[in-house]
Amino acid sequence: MHNALYKQMHALEDRHWWFNGRRRIVDEMVLRLPLPPQPRILDAGCGTGGNLQMLTHHGQVTGMEYDATAAAIARERGVGKVVCGSLPKNLPFANTTFNLITLLDVLEHIDDDQASLYSLSNLLAPKGYLLLTVPAFPFLWGPHDTEHHHKRRYRASSLSQCIKEAGLELQWLSYYNTSLFPAVAAVRLFRKLVPGQVVGGELALPPASINRILEGLFAAERHLLGRLPLPFGVSLIAVARKL
Repeated sequence: MHNALYKQMHALEDRHWWFNGRRRIVDEMVLRLPLPPQPRILDAGCGTGGNLQMLTHHGQVTGMEYDATAAAIARERGVGKVVCGSLPKNLPFANTTFNLITLLDVLEHIDDDQASLYSLSNLLAPKGYLLLTVPAFPFLWGPHDTEHHHKRRYRASSLSQCIKEAGLELQWLSYYNTSLFPAVAAVRLFRKLVPGQVVGGELALPPASINRILEGLFAAERHLLGRLPLPFGVSLIAVARKL
C-alpha cells in the first residue's frame, strides 16, 4: 500500500465511520462464535493495529503485519504482540496455534489468495475459526483499489470457492455495507470518470455529524449479518471453520 495511506489510516482508523463501523460488526461477529475461554487470536495483516484493542475483549491477541512501518505503528499502541510476517509462506507461528484468525481487508492484496487461506487454515486449532472481509464486485474497481495495491475484488461465488478449496468449512457468507452501497458505488464510478483525485481521498474524514450517521448506518448491519445474507454490498464478510 502507498506509504502515505498507512499514515492516513493511523490518523483516521479510530474515528472514521468506515473503520468504526467495520470494527463494531467484527466485534459482534466474534462475540457470537463458540470460542473456548481466553482463545488465542491472530489478526493477520493487522496494519497499524486499529483492531487489536477490540480483539483483546475476546481473547489473547497477536498481530501480524508484513510492512515494517505499519507494524512499528501497531506496536506503539501497546496492545498484544505484533510480529512481522507475510502470506502465504512467511508465517512465524506453529501449526494449530490459534482458535480465531481475523483477516480484515487483506486477502485482496495478495497474489495467491487460495494458498494464503490454506496457510492460515494450518495455523488454526481444530474447530478454529477464520473471519475475513474483502472488497466486493469487480465493476467497482477504481483508483481506490489501485492506491491500495489491490489485486482483485470478489463476488460471493469466487470467495466461497476460494475458502472451500483451502480446506475450510464455510459457515456463512454475505455481502455487507449494503445500505451505503448506492452512494459508495456512485463515488467509485465518478472517480473512474474524473482522474487526478488526491491519494486517499475516499478516506477523508467527513464532518462529525455526518460521520456519526454513516457509522450508525453501516454498523446497524451487524444485527442482520450471520442471520440473513444481504444480496449486495461494497464488501463481503465470511466465517469459516477448520474441520
